[in-house]
Amino acid sequence: MKERVIVITGPTASGKTRLAVHIAKNIGGEIVSADSMQIYREMNIGTAKPTIEEMQGIPHYMLDEVSIQSPYSVALYQKKAFSHIRDILRRGKVPVVAGGTGLYINSLLFKLDFTKTIRDEEYRNALEKLPVEELHARLGKLDDRAAARIHKNDKKRLIRRLEILKSGGDGAYDFREKNESFDFCCVGVKMDRNELYKRIEERVDSMIRGGLADEVKEIYGKYPANLISLKAIGYKEIIGYLEGLCTLEEAVADIKKNTRRFAKRQLTWFNNDERIKWFSLSEYTGPEELQDAVMQYVCRRV
Repeated sequence: MKERVIVITGPTASGKTRLAVHIAKNIGGEIVSADSMQIYREMNIGTAKPTIEEMQGIPHYMLDEVSIQSPYSVALYQKKAFSHIRDILRRGKVPVVAGGTGLYINSLLFKLDFTKTIRDEEYRNALEKLPVEELHARLGKLDDRAAARIHKNDKKRLIRRLEILKSGGDGAYDFREKNESFDFCCVGVKMDRNELYKRIEERVDSMIRGGLADEVKEIYGKYPANLISLKAIGYKEIIGYLEGLCTLEEAVADIKKNTRRFAKRQLTWFNNDERIKWFSLSEYTGPEELQDAVMQYVCRRV
């Protein structure tokens, strides 16, 4: 009988962390994060990294893995996350994977082989100088399916896919062969778009009150602004403000706008996997009732 792994995903600000902690507390679980920005030690407020209080005593893994100066990849994530999952299972606990980074989630749910992918810094640097429109057009000629899947403004993933193709790793991002090593119980959380956008705006305002600008200013004073990690939403906009390219109010407005767009892309990404059982907050009286419904579903599966 396959061992069970719970997966909780969905768009940003949908309540994934809170739900994951609730599930883990009630089924003897431990949480493996699937957030590509929360792996960086220096990035806390802008990544909505859970606080000690929010963790409620539940062990969390794949947080604060590396410094923002260190290159990180989905291949490294996949290897380390599976190591944690197997260790959690060996100790008789239930792994609860929680996060909204689609490629991280899919690196676990599908058989993605990254061993053939060679990092080519010279090629990457050359691609970095090209406009996103040209990158997307170039990818369309080489891999039309990937071009349709990757947003035309997502420069990081466009470059990564082109690098993979150059290295001969054609099958690395082929989301067709499911990983059957575990029995994945996948839950997605969503809500009415207006409610989600309201949550996003409230979260961004909370981040600003919580000191996001000071966090970015401290990082900006220590590290080069062109680090890939600092292209993350919430950081690149504040860096623009620090460089005098916009006012703080304009930077905050851009964070909200870019986060809304990101949430839309997340939903599009995850909607492609029929294994995900979706729960919409709009169909419940509140987060607690949704948590109860998810618990019932998970318990039936587990």
